Amino acid sequence: MAKGVKVAVIGGVFAVMVGGAGYGAFNIVSALNGDGGTSGVAAEKQSGPPGEDEVEETIAKFFAAWEKGEAAQAASYTNNDAAAEQLLTAFGDDAHITDVKITPGTASGTTVPYAVKAKVAYDGKSEPIGYRSKLKVVRGLTTGRALVDWQPAVVHPGLKKDDTLVTEKSANPPIEAVGRDGTELTKEKYPSLGPVLDALRAKYGTEAGGTPGIELVIRHAGEGVADTPLLTLAKGKPGKLTTTISPGAQAAAEKAVKRFAQSSVVAVKPSTGEVLAVANNRTDGFNAAFQAQAAPGSTMKIVTAAMLIDNGVTSMNGPAPCPDTAVWQSQTFKNLTNMRPDEKATLANSFMRSCNTAFIKLIDENPLTDASLAQEAEQRFGLGQDNWKTGIASFDGSVPAVGGPDRAAGAIGQGQVQMSPLNMASVTSTAITGSFRQPYLVSPELDGRQLARAEGLRASTAAQLKQMMRLTATQGTAMEAMRGLGGDIGAKTGSAEVDGNAKSNSWFTAFRGDIAAAAMTEEGGHGGDAAGPIVAAVLRTGG
Repeated sequence: MAKGVKVAVIGGVFAVMVGGAGYGAFNIVSALNGDGGTSGVAAEKQSGPPGEDEVEETIAKFFAAWEKGEAAQAASYTNNDAAAEQLLTAFGDDAHITDVKITPGTASGTTVPYAVKAKVAYDGKSEPIGYRSKLKVVRGLTTGRALVDWQPAVVHPGLKKDDTLVTEKSANPPIEAVGRDGTELTKEKYPSLGPVLDALRAKYGTEAGGTPGIELVIRHAGEGVADTPLLTLAKGKPGKLTTTISPGAQAAAEKAVKRFAQSSVVAVKPSTGEVLAVANNRTDGFNAAFQAQAAPGSTMKIVTAAMLIDNGVTSMNGPAPCPDTAVWQSQTFKNLTNMRPDEKATLANSFMRSCNTAFIKLIDENPLTDASLAQEAEQRFGLGQDNWKTGIASFDGSVPAVGGPDRAAGAIGQGQVQMSPLNMASVTSTAITGSFRQPYLVSPELDGRQLARAEGLRASTAAQLKQMMRLTATQGTAMEAMRGLGGDIGAKTGSAEVDGNAKSNSWFTAFRGDIAAAAMTEEGGHGGDAAGPIVAAVLRTGG
């Protein structure tokens, strides 16, 4: 053990005390090595996972240097000294965090949890801060040294690649976001709204009339990504911002997505386009409800059915045979397992059973072209033109004009077609009302922005789509998920296969009265298995 460094082990928890003599016998030298740290003189390069003694020694030195604000020294005990030094330097210089005390917990193999307590001081203001994180000790690939496996979350669990910590006068004044009924919306009450509220603050803090305070924030990488506040040193005056959110629908959405990992849901009001709820249950904190770009599976058949009807290919009660397989330009498409073929099926029957082959066969009919689905999506449903202005960042859907196998795949929501739950909630709204009303979270009257426009559907097309969705909810693939819901209801299920995933993504979109919702659960299986119950739970609130 180096002189001046003592490690006391009590019940598996050890504390580090650093004297002034340095690390003596370890013989630290300054030459950089390929593992990102500085190279120590060692008699023999070691291999295999680091042992208990190595883990204790490595984190003792790393934590001691971090506590003292010696960023370069602390970084030398990691396997990426350049990235570690940059972030650890910002920890002191940009975030103004001092008086750092780190308490390790009981190690589990080479993984060590720890608690950080410190003080943030800026412009004459100071506040304590405390949080927990963990790190892993690994064997250096080129040196064989035991090193901290560097991740930004080592410094703070909220940090991701290229993020940093900053304490300064807020770039945007705080907001008091309220729902459509005037009830305040907070991260504490609605946790998954956190990124949405941060984004609203970044865009509307000034317009809402607040004054900035002093905060410690996570500054995220990427243009237009809102800061995440961690600690307030001096409160600003919040401005009031009214949103379209329904607290009842939002509460139901928050609860529903917790049932299934990697789930997102959006609810909108078809008669106006107002967003009633947006919730995510994701490990990455991404607002996939608004920004996902994923194949929507058979929920896309709403748009494809509209295309078939509008182009005179068939109608709700017209022919849409459902064979076992369908071949399109040498590629064979199949239906879900155990689907009974029906050569005499109507479009309504193939829609409510979600027969893939029926839609594949019909897209070869005149007058359809490679551009027909894209034109229907853009002109009738307002998708894919990159012009939605919801109030925060959102994806507008993508339905490119394509030929070959992707033309067939696009008809059933695969191939190059990409959507978010927001897009599919809007598709349902357009389908049942006949009018495209761009979804929005903040009234355009606040900032004068122009909402996207589209032609919408013919009344007869909308009436047929709505009836087919009603049949799907009461007699088809959505029946189980929608069971028990009263009133005027309709739905469409979807399963989207993703390369490399064991299970398909679960999609579901539905309406009940004047509320439409759509959900996506990554690797959730069939549409009714995971996404369906989420949507149904939101629809039960009635908006």
